[in-house]
Amino acid sequence: MYSSTIAPAFYDTDGLGHINNTRVPQWFEAARNELFRIFTPDLDMKKWQLILARVEVDYLGELFYGRDVEIRTYVCKIGNSSFTVLQEAWQDDKMNARGKAFMVRYDFANGRAISLTDEQKGMLDVHFKADA
Repeated sequence: MYSSTIAPAFYDTDGLGHINNTRVPQWFEAARNELFRIFTPDLDMKKWQLILARVEVDYLGELFYGRDVEIRTYVCKIGNSSFTVLQEAWQDDKMNARGKAFMVRYDFANGRAISLTDEQKGMLDVHFKADA
């Protein structure tokens, strides 16, 4: 599992006083950077190998300004050319959001999906957590 801590900013809040629902997917994306390094260690966009095919977020509770949020990042499925990232947003020992990102290894020059290498699958498997 990768873990990162977000300190919500005042501008992350909405008129109801909690974190705006648009911020959580952005926090999840930022927390995927370490997984991106498996494919492009220096994060050079000219060497990029991934596309985001789908993203979903379930909001389970409210998140608030002034208290840190921990983003936990796992891999919950590894396929031939794709993998699924499972992410959770925790605040005060409670999971308040959960999401999935469906990633595909992609050859941009030829416009098609390509297989994950055995090495990439092994590196992804280190972060595996079964989806409950």
